[in-house]
Amino acid sequence: MARARTAYLNRADVPDRAALQAALDAFKLKLVLDDGYVPLETSGYLPCTLHGEDAGFTLRFRDVGEDGGKYPALAPVLGARDVAADIKWTGDIREEVSAMAVLAALAGAFGAVVHDPEKDALIEAKKLLSRAKEGAEEL
Repeated sequence: MARARTAYLNRADVPDRAALQAALDAFKLKLVLDDGYVPLETSGYLPCTLHGEDAGFTLRFRDVGEDGGKYPALAPVLGARDVAADIKWTGDIREEVSAMAVLAALAGAFGAVVHDPEKDALIEAKKLLSRAKEGAEEL
């Protein structure tokens, strides 16, 4: 299974930490983003706390560039989205839950299109949230 997804957003819709945390809180997963999250600037490992334990994932913001031309499934839905948030995690289930929850929040509350570049497949917010909750139950 690929351990990377990309969320495509309009630059104006990239949430600040408070807005993203509020969207995550609605999921009731007890996931807390580190204060180091800065919209459009975060680049590298983003620590989180999940049920009081260390978690996190790698997050990098970048311009969309030519992504629409590289992925046939993405091109028709990309629209004016001009920012890509590349999210990667390791095999640790806490990291996967954190990544899936943030992707679900970006898609559900901020209009992101989430893409699996390995499969050239779009992933709905509902499926991302379902995976986050399934993973949380495994803890």
